[in-house]
This record gives sequence, structure tokens and C-alpha cells, in this order.
Amino acid sequence: MTDTPKTIVITGASDGIGAALARHLAPHGHRLALVARRADALAQVAATCGPQALTIVADCTDRAQVDQATAQALAHFGEVDTWVNNVGQGIARLPSQLTDDDLDRMMRINVHSALYGAQAILPHFRARGTGHLVHVSSVLGRIPFATIRSAYCGAKHFLNALTGALRDELAATHPGIAVSLVSPGPVDTAFSRNAVHATPSARPLGTPQTAEEVAAVIASVIASRAPDVYTTPGMQAQVRAYLDALDADPPG
Repeated sequence: MTDTPKTIVITGASDGIGAALARHLAPHGHRLALVARRADALAQVAATCGPQALTIVADCTDRAQVDQATAQALAHFGEVDTWVNNVGQGIARLPSQLTDDDLDRMMRINVHSALYGAQAILPHFRARGTGHLVHVSSVLGRIPFATIRSAYCGAKHFLNALTGALRDELAATHPGIAVSLVSPGPVDTAFSRNAVHATPSARPLGTPQTAEEVAAVIASVIASRAPDVYTTPGMQAQVRAYLDALDADPPG
């Protein structure tokens, strides 16, 4: 659950986690700016969220379009309390087969989009002395256990590092601005089918959560401003075990 109503921008809001988050937040009175490329899908999500939802058609991998989307949200609502960077795409290709285009695409979609969103809204947050950035990452940004997701894992590792560095930068100058990282595990959405090089029959790896379950966790982060949250129970322990194994002394 979230606390008092906020003005919240959600990127990648036309489907999956972003759409589920919009539907979760809307009944609590939040004012929503829903950003995505697909106007028709975005309109369908907004129709389920009531009159407080504003749709903004933009490609978040284009800095100019993100800047324009920010201006539209501020012009409409007057202020933004929380910005959720949720745009992302996976890949289905082994590391030995990756091309330059594969790497560039994963960085553009999973990292550049978040950086553009953060840099676009930060002047507003700094002027107000408060605000909240939420970056939706992945547990694959902690443990690269899916070899076909190799470039996606790398991009999410980069996003995690960028998020931590941004949090430290702002803590020193604008402590009223929070930066949160949310790491889902597998989620039952079209993510696997939409991954670069994926087949139409692709399915989520492991045992997936629903998009609604992940959305509920993100909503709790919006309320609490917690810095680092996993959506899957027990996942933090798995990450610690993986890192401990890497740090273990060699046998003999």
C-alpha cells in the first residue's frame, strides 16, 4: 500500500509491470503520468485508471522525447513526486554469440532510458528539495545465472551501479531525494517473448511472480522509499550465497 496521494510518472506503462503498477496505484488516488511508445496500449491502461491518469507517448531511449515527456507531466500536474524508470527488454543470446548491436540495444533500453528519466526530472526534484527515483532492475543484475540473458544481465549490473552512485551523489547534496532499486525475479509477462532473438514460444525462466505481485512491492517502495528491495521472497539470501561462494577461499 502507498501513503498520501502522489504524482507519479511510470515509464514502460503500456504493459507488464508498468501497467500493473498503474492499475495498483490508481485506486489510491495517485495522479499518474503513464509513458510508453504504444499509444493504443497506453490508452487502454489509462482507461482502467480513471481521470487522474495522463498518457504521454514517448520513446524513453530518446533523450529529447524523455525531456518532452517530463515537460508534459509537469505542465499538466504542476509537480512530480515520484519517477519510476521501468523501461526494459531482455535478450536470448549466449555471450559467445553477442554482437555490437546486441550490446548497444541492451544498454540503450535498460540503462540509457533510466539515465534520461533521472536527469530529466532531477532539476525539478532539486528545486523542490524532495523527490523519489525508483529504478526497476532485475535479480539478474545481481546473479548472472541465465546465460542467454548475458547482455541483459550486464546492462542491469550497470543500472544497479548507476543507481547506487546516483544515490550517493544526491545524499551529499539533496538528502530529501530518495533513490530506490527494485529487483524482480522471473515475472509472468510478455518479457520473455519480447526479448531480442526470442522465439514466440519463450516462457519466463524459473517460477514467475505475477506482474500484480511485483507491482504491489513497487507500490510499497514508493510509500517507504526503501533503498534496495527484492520482490521475490528469499532472493536476497540467494544473492548473498552466490557472492559468498565467489569470495570463498580456493580448495586445498
